[in-house]
Amino acid sequence: MALLPIDAGTRATGDAGRPLRDRSLHGRTSGRLRWLWRSLASRLVLLTLVFLAVPVLLYDQFQRADEASQLLLLHSAQRQGELIARALEPELAVIDRSALPALSGTLARFADERTRLKLLVRPRAGSGAEAFYYVAAAPGLPTADLDVERRQLLGQGVLDRLGTSCAGNSTLAMRVPHASGGEEVLSSITPIKTNFGCWALVTSHATEGYVASSLGRPYWRTPAVQAAAAVYLAMALLVLAVLAGVWRNLHRFGDLARDLVGGEGAGDDGKASFAERNTVPELSGVAEDFDRLVDTLRDSSRSLRRAAEDNAHAFKTPIAVIRQSVEPLRRALPTDNARSQRALTMIEKSVDKLDGLVSFARRMDEAAADLLAPIRRRVDLSALVERMASGYTGLLAERQLHMRSRIDAGLVVRASEETLETIVENLVENAVSFSPADGAVSVRLTRVGAWAELVVEDEGPGVDPANLDRIFERYFSQREPGRGMPEDEAAAQQAGSTHFGIGLWIVRRNIEAFGGRVRAENRPSGGLRMTVALPVAG
Repeated sequence: MALLPIDAGTRATGDAGRPLRDRSLHGRTSGRLRWLWRSLASRLVLLTLVFLAVPVLLYDQFQRADEASQLLLLHSAQRQGELIARALEPELAVIDRSALPALSGTLARFADERTRLKLLVRPRAGSGAEAFYYVAAAPGLPTADLDVERRQLLGQGVLDRLGTSCAGNSTLAMRVPHASGGEEVLSSITPIKTNFGCWALVTSHATEGYVASSLGRPYWRTPAVQAAAAVYLAMALLVLAVLAGVWRNLHRFGDLARDLVGGEGAGDDGKASFAERNTVPELSGVAEDFDRLVDTLRDSSRSLRRAAEDNAHAFKTPIAVIRQSVEPLRRALPTDNARSQRALTMIEKSVDKLDGLVSFARRMDEAAADLLAPIRRRVDLSALVERMASGYTGLLAERQLHMRSRIDAGLVVRASEETLETIVENLVENAVSFSPADGAVSVRLTRVGAWAELVVEDEGPGVDPANLDRIFERYFSQREPGRGMPEDEAAAQQAGSTHFGIGLWIVRRNIEAFGGRVRAENRPSGGLRMTVALPVAG
């Protein structure tokens, strides 16, 4: 069966023929959508939007329905006013000034507990809206209330329009307050034109159906709408408060976890605990489980440290015995026996490497212990870096190197002082080991926003760009001992090498355990720049 060649431009596809890149993008998009749906903050935002949108939509629908019902109500009141005006018209057509006081009794025949009637007149000799006067009311009203009502009719131009032609029944939606308390709604005004002048019959209502309606005021000011809005607002605030409380308590619980694992007082003394600091009753069981987990991690960390010390001590003793035993053998062997002398040299170098392996194993165990239960306290990083930089004076002079330092004072971080010393030591010694004679090692500590940034630079060969990320991997080393040497010398140097490629790996793990970051980059002028950033303690 012949194999068909694959075109260089063809992309690998998945089971359904979809390009793998597209499938990966689709998977990331689906993951983000799932995260947004499951996120409590997203649900809280969505619920807030719903609570804001629902009343707007409902209010618009209810307002339209209310407008339609109020229109029917006003038309009904207008028709009622027209009928009463037509019934009064024969009597008003023959009335004179002497009969004006008796009009209240005439109006009383048409008024009831739901309808109030008031009669204005503008004599034929009068002109303009100001010439209208109240002459009767049923039931009777104080003169002050009638004056208020008349001013409102004048203010809204109702009497002006009526006085022009004394024709045209008008619907009103005007609220008039009473001096004695309460208010009524003027629903219509009907003109009646006679030889005496222009009459205006005002129909009004003071019943609950009119007063509690939206006639003469915005719909949102009606008691029913305000009561519904108050209930809805209380419900929305309650639901949002519950969700916000859960969200806030979860964040607070996370803060408690970070404080207990790495805050002040959360070290080996174990004084702080979730159960003691938890204030949410429903999280008591979870707090106790976390306390047990933290205790287990601390016990494991202590066990690792103890085992590292015991193992180092157990191996160091026989190594010291071997090293001491080689010296008498060297003196006993003839100096001209080159093969024997070389064998002893390889033994010594191998013992040195074994000693380094023991120290390496101890550092690995201590690094693991630090990750299990990192001890964080407020550490003056400025003072620590200043002290350690000055401590390398002798080593730099021995290697014919120079130190340039710039250290800002007062930078405090939350970490372990011992671990920070290990980090600075690894960075500086790495820079020293790669620096050429008469080169310079630069150490800078500055504040960049909320971060304390430590930069260590050398003037060495730098790192192959392809290996910049790999130098933080465990067991990776740029050093290649033995290149260009005779085989026996190369073997001796390899046997004595104490570089195992864990220094920068330990640096990265410890920095990340303290919430920081580290990166490596080649300097444009040559050499390597290592940058460590740690959050400044509040």
